[in-house]
Amino acid sequence: MQLGDARSGKLADNIAGFGRALRRAGVRVDSSRIALATSAALAVRLERKEDVSAAMEAVLVAREQDRMVFRELFDTYFRNPEIAQKLLSQLLPSAEGKAEPSKRRPRVREALSPQKAYGHQAKPKEEDQKVEFDAAMTASDIQRLRHADFNALSGKEYRLVERLARDIRLPLPTYDARRTQPGPKGARPHWQRAMHRAVRHGGELMELPRLARREQPLPLMVLVDVSGSMERYTRLLLAFLHAATRNHRRRDVFAFGTRLTDLTPAFKLADTDEMLAHANEAIADFAGGTQLGAALQTLRHEHGRRLVGRRTLVLVVSDGLDTGEPEVLSDALAWMRRRCGRLLWLNPLLRFDGYAPLARGAAALHTHAHGMLAVHNLSKLEDLAASIAAVLQR
Repeated sequence: MQLGDARSGKLADNIAGFGRALRRAGVRVDSSRIALATSAALAVRLERKEDVSAAMEAVLVAREQDRMVFRELFDTYFRNPEIAQKLLSQLLPSAEGKAEPSKRRPRVREALSPQKAYGHQAKPKEEDQKVEFDAAMTASDIQRLRHADFNALSGKEYRLVERLARDIRLPLPTYDARRTQPGPKGARPHWQRAMHRAVRHGGELMELPRLARREQPLPLMVLVDVSGSMERYTRLLLAFLHAATRNHRRRDVFAFGTRLTDLTPAFKLADTDEMLAHANEAIADFAGGTQLGAALQTLRHEHGRRLVGRRTLVLVVSDGLDTGEPEVLSDALAWMRRRCGRLLWLNPLLRFDGYAPLARGAAALHTHAHGMLAVHNLSKLEDLAASIAAVLQR
């Protein structure tokens, strides 16, 4: 079947509109990928929707965390073109048609209804419109947001910064494991491989292969404060840590407020939005008080074996405003310091010049932690890996 030139029909317009929807959902899509998607759709023909979806996904999706967002948005967008065009129109505040009570991902909901947050009658502010274009990666003030404090962001800015934080990586230092692997600079001879190669040369030993010790990243344990004073930082930092340590083999994550919550099962999920949804269901003391000492005691009795052989890197994300007994916190931190490799305090209050840990909980953390690092904006998150490496070298 000859479809003619796709650029003169509706196919190109529909795929271009779908590409704009993907950009609003945080998927990295540019004009070249949209052109490839059009060619891919024509290559597989348009007879089966599954073939078109698979072909477009192959050229439009480059990150694993965007795969389910693409599939969900594709099914919704191409289910009814007329309703989809109204949903994705930047000029209409609402869409006609029957609403779908499906459990879409937040990124998909925001992409399909960009005017929903403004209401049906209220006109969006110029600042909000500007940030909405930032979400499509077309504005020029992203550099300003890199240095903006998370606590001072508007709602639109906060969602944009959260997406940007997911692209930051956290390469942790490695250590030499006990197990070995073939390597040119190994200290031990690899006799088995040497004998196999000698057979090929009539029993002559022409070279001596080596065995080198494997390098593994440090085991990681993260304790995140979910109290009221950390409310503006918790969600964003959880999203950052989930994406930044995605390929880490040994990762244990806990949330603490008035109690300890194990978030490790939630962090095993591939999609960051799903992780945040499961974490929201699991955390029962969100935006309450902070009792880090009691939480560490629970960790000691129920999850103490997760601290692996004094190699574990422990990151405590908190502002140090603890409401428990300082003696309990001090004893628990002393036990943690003895059992781990390094204890680092990630403190968002370092955004203030001349900050001093005067509160009782902050003083205890400052005494027992090997280092205190800032995590109050994107720039500090980008420098976090280098800061951790510097503390470990000391």
